Amino acid sequence: MGKVYAEIPSNLQGFIERQHIFFVGTAPLSGDGHVNISPKGLDTLRILSPAEVAYLDLTGSGVETIAHVRENQRIVLMFCAFEGVPNIVRVYGRGSILEPGHDGFEPLVARFPSRPGIRAILHIAVTRVSDSCGYAVPRFEFVEERDQLLRWAEKKGPQGLARYRVEKNERSIDGLPGLPSVAPVDVFDGDDRGSTR
Repeated sequence: MGKVYAEIPSNLQGFIERQHIFFVGTAPLSGDGHVNISPKGLDTLRILSPAEVAYLDLTGSGVETIAHVRENQRIVLMFCAFEGVPNIVRVYGRGSILEPGHDGFEPLVARFPSRPGIRAILHIAVTRVSDSCGYAVPRFEFVEERDQLLRWAEKKGPQGLARYRVEKNERSIDGLPGLPSVAPVDVFDGDDRGSTR
């Protein structure tokens, strides 16, 4: 059955990198605050080392993950096999937020496909990895990525995205600080650098 690891073992790295979707879980320190789970796709994850993972955070209507990580750093990523051999992998860690202009942002963003609407990179120092059977997870067939978010961000442009973030991303639903108002950054240049899928 399930095993626990201190970092990502090589036999699980390939499994993680093959998944088309993963889920991010965070929670505020307050017992009254809302726990958050977000699905992620679009080739936005990179395993930097067995003890280090990062993913692109694209502009969206909420900012819960960023607000929770900013408050307490706790984060877990979950990967489920919807095809092939059943498996579930959870990667726990301490997260940090690299926004455009941060010293580590540019070298790291170069490892991903270029995307419109990038608002941050979530960097995770891995503290625990576990796998389990996933026997009850149903099978689904991957058809294609949805591109609506990318088209929406491209249509809004850097200035429109900056305004949207001021309206929607400054505070979490519990009032925790999210993203500060910053000048717009557009790192989209139309290529697909760094893609591994």
